[in-house]
Amino acid sequence: MYPEHAPTARYETAVDVHRPTPLTPAAVTPAPLIPVQPGAVPSVASVVLPDGRVVTGYAINPMQPEPAAAKPAVSRAAVNVALGGVGFLAVCGGLLLLTTFIAALTALITQLIILAAVIFGGWIAVQIFSAGGHRGGTTVNIRKAVIKRNRFYS
Repeated sequence: MYPEHAPTARYETAVDVHRPTPLTPAAVTPAPLIPVQPGAVPSVASVVLPDGRVVTGYAINPMQPEPAAAKPAVSRAAVNVALGGVGFLAVCGGLLLLTTFIAALTALITQLIILAAVIFGGWIAVQIFSAGGHRGGTTVNIRKAVIKRNRFYS
């Protein structure tokens, strides 16, 4: 089954542990921070293993948590309260305008009724107080009439 037929436990097998020794950078003084354009090539790090192999690769930055979603400058509750206040003021303004319109309409109707009464009253006054002329209707001579039991006979 296996090349070696001797049964061995797993803990008895020898394991070689290689600990890489990182290379220290040549310059220890920190360089001034210069903004780098996106897409710039990062620095390459090399590690020499004990058996002489060299592993070269990019430096891995530590994992940073994802930034939390930016909250709006004003809370949603404040925005809702403000919009509710604006809506309430709009309704109050509309009711005020409606009340003003109804009051103006009432005043107009009142003035039209008064104008009609003055014109009609003037026409009646002219009819009553007009001098002379033939009036329509039946003329009754009361002196010749005979009154019996609240009735007029002529």
